[in-house]
Amino acid sequence: MIDIPFIDKHVFEYGRPERQSRLVTRLTADNPGPFTYTGTGVYMIGTDEVAIIDPGPITKAHTKALDEALDGKTLTHILLTHHHSDHSPMAKPLAQKTGCKIYGLSPKPQDPRPQQNSDLNIKLDAGNDSGFAPDIQIKHGDIFKGGDVFKGNGWHLQAVHTPGHTSNHMCFALSEENTLFSGDHIMGWATSVVIPPDGHMGDYLRSLHLVRDQNYDIIRPTHGPAITKVKAFIQAYIDHRLAREEQIYAAVVAGHHKIMDMVTHIYTDIDKRLYPAAAISVLAHLVHLREAGRVKCTALSDNGKMTLKAHYFAF
Repeated sequence: MIDIPFIDKHVFEYGRPERQSRLVTRLTADNPGPFTYTGTGVYMIGTDEVAIIDPGPITKAHTKALDEALDGKTLTHILLTHHHSDHSPMAKPLAQKTGCKIYGLSPKPQDPRPQQNSDLNIKLDAGNDSGFAPDIQIKHGDIFKGGDVFKGNGWHLQAVHTPGHTSNHMCFALSEENTLFSGDHIMGWATSVVIPPDGHMGDYLRSLHLVRDQNYDIIRPTHGPAITKVKAFIQAYIDHRLAREEQIYAAVVAGHHKIMDMVTHIYTDIDKRLYPAAAISVLAHLVHLREAGRVKCTALSDNGKMTLKAHYFAF
């Protein structure tokens, strides 16, 4: 497998706003876990007029820390990268408290692509935020066009649509510092899980190429430390994904026809708590391989979708 130069050193203190640059302050919520790493990093952009990217979960301690961090500042925008419950639930109470609008992109309804099968009882810690409801939908065109630009005193943030992890995933580019806030699209400590049907591996790979080619100086993920060797890191991400896909294809050819069999055969060096995420990731790769005409699925669900319980064979 291709090695990714992961960054595991992350010095911070829960509940304490930490200045990352002239325009960027980060507040880390105390919600660590196998899918959130050290917790959700809430970014405040600006000095007096500020935008917040992904206000995080609703907890008493995090609410207090966020209120204190915003004291004396004017909140102008609440920007959401996507609809997962470790990123967006705080948006609604924060908007009600401040009168600020919430900006985001709603996920695709009834996506026709394949889906996971609940019979395997696979559940990710970071589920969907059932209350995800942006006041204003971000205009983004398609993946290769720049989206809406949000402005404050001394800063500009441009929305960058990066579907893959989810269909509605947005990154935000800070032009003054040539920085991308990448949400869960790219993380320094681990790869991002792609969850069908809303997530799609083909979209994800295209989005990685898009970001790689923009020549950002720094990437600031929602979870974990910043990435400074941007282009090389993203290329390693891409190479790793493509190598993993070939591993999965080879496993199918070798006779591993069930997804959980593939997981235990391929993912020999990960925390077993991450097996659910690995299973979903394998499904996402199998969807991509089927679209490329390399594998077939013996049994689809009633609505014609690939599932975690199906058997897979090579053409």
